[in-house]
Amino acid sequence: MPAASNLPVKTMQDLVSSLNSVMGDGGLGDDQRVVCQVKQLMRSYVSQSHDWAQYAVYQEGTRYTRNLVDDGNGKYNLLILVWGESQSSPIHDHAGSHCMMKLLDGQLTEHLFAWPNPTLKLKRSMPLQTNAVAYMHDKIGLHRIANPASDQKAVSLHLYSPPYQMCTTFDEHTGEAEMSSCAAERLKRPDSGSFLLHSAQNCSPPAVSSQSQGSAITSS
Repeated sequence: MPAASNLPVKTMQDLVSSLNSVMGDGGLGDDQRVVCQVKQLMRSYVSQSHDWAQYAVYQEGTRYTRNLVDDGNGKYNLLILVWGESQSSPIHDHAGSHCMMKLLDGQLTEHLFAWPNPTLKLKRSMPLQTNAVAYMHDKIGLHRIANPASDQKAVSLHLYSPPYQMCTTFDEHTGEAEMSSCAAERLKRPDSGSFLLHSAQNCSPPAVSSQSQGSAITSS
């Protein structure tokens, strides 16, 4: 098991360095001690919009965008997701991967479902708290993430280990499943900025050069 990181986590780069130190070459396996350490690292990073704004690329007309922060040497993905107003993900699994999610700005609600038998059953709905960390795995069930705000985007930080290219999505009414692609594409931030963040925080994200880009997955 890799040694625990003693690095202070004040910036996104600090977080990436600490995650690499804790997970080493193995990513998140079945060792619950490593899972707990990674969850603690994710929790210790305090959201600062000027620190993550460069990754918060959003395309109007999509549900959400998934912007790559770090690929973890292929052992994990660290992503910034930007959620459109009143938008949500499909109900989905995580292809056997560990998922950790942290709300950075705005509002998000997690809806947890049991696996279909034969239809889906909602187990609980819970609003996510800013800077708190939620953990998800297929052993727990399926979930859908939703932005309940009609006038504000939301931003979240996600870690997936191991990374995956395909997941299964489910029809809420019938439980019918289908495979969905999670293939990444490159997005460039436009000169005018990707979106105006209506934030409850005291600081707003700075303008980012049009040369900045992130790898993002979009769901329409």
